[in-house]
Amino acid sequence: MSKTPVHTSLKDIELISIPVVHDRRGNLAFLEQDLPGFRFKRVYYLFDIPAGARRGGHAHKEQWEMLVALSGSFDVILDDGKNRRTYRLNRPDRGLVIPPGIWRELENFSANAICMVFNSASFDEADYIRDFHQFGKFKRNKFV
Repeated sequence: MSKTPVHTSLKDIELISIPVVHDRRGNLAFLEQDLPGFRFKRVYYLFDIPAGARRGGHAHKEQWEMLVALSGSFDVILDDGKNRRTYRLNRPDRGLVIPPGIWRELENFSANAICMVFNSASFDEADYIRDFHQFGKFKRNKFV
């Protein structure tokens, strides 16, 4: 259970450029441990996503994430409790950094889309808010 108010907003979202070494034989993108706002400890990816499927539908109380479209494209809908914004991820050299306290939904996956996620911590179910009503309470500092 979080004891820290989460006052993050959509203004805290960053779309960053990932360093790329360009080569005629193919490009190489790389990330090291430090990302804007956090050091990643866990990496996972979504793939073979059926047409029409939605992913996400949660917020984190304390964990940071960065999403990257390694292949294909998808939309990331973000909500800070007051405002909503949609980002279209479709380049493997761009990362969407999401601080804690932001609701996220992923949809409109193209064929063969791959979403890689860099997370600031190991999996912890207690860090997830999976109900949008509870997310609203959390943003108003009524801890869930």
